[in-house]
Amino acid sequence: MVDHQDETRSAYDGVVELYVSKFANRLETQPFSRAMIGTFAELVRETGNPRAADVGCGPGHLTAMLHDMGLDAFGLDLSPAMIDHARRAHPALRFDEARMEALPVEDRALGGVLAHYSLIHTPPGELPALLTELVRTLSPGGLLLASFFATDGGPEPVRFDHKVTPAYSWPVDAFAELLIGAGLVPFARLLHDPASERGFLDAHVLARLPEGV
Repeated sequence: MVDHQDETRSAYDGVVELYVSKFANRLETQPFSRAMIGTFAELVRETGNPRAADVGCGPGHLTAMLHDMGLDAFGLDLSPAMIDHARRAHPALRFDEARMEALPVEDRALGGVLAHYSLIHTPPGELPALLTELVRTLSPGGLLLASFFATDGGPEPVRFDHKVTPAYSWPVDAFAELLIGAGLVPFARLLHDPASERGFLDAHVLARLPEGV
């Protein structure tokens, strides 16, 4: 049986050039997203461990942004076609094909993990285990920035037909509870106007792994 990750990989493999044309420069018109990524990078630098993973990096544009912000950033993605594009577009940076539930990263190795709309295709029942895997890679005091589509009202995530492959939007409080369950402390969130014609909000949640864990 083909699982959702196989479907997601195949779907993104087939839309690399279209995706790049639509999204690689999108943050130029998204000041809130840029601000949260900049805050994330600043706080990661302050941990003293600048190593950071862009998980679900796609064509690598945000990996390059993190690098320009002073982080030792590398990108991981399920799609080999996306990784191939990222390597060609940013040859000085490291990009590897990887599944999010089994990241090729040592325990407690990272000062930060960026998950920019890369968790949205994960079915709700599988998300807690995936978050636990992301947390495994963080050093004490390390940070996770998760961006996703947010549902305004209602206690449950909502499945919808994303333009590439099915995805889920989340109530922010419910998503924050999952982060807490994975051992993180959410300390900042930003919601802003609908990301699409569907009316979902753009959501960004910053969380930290406590010291001494």
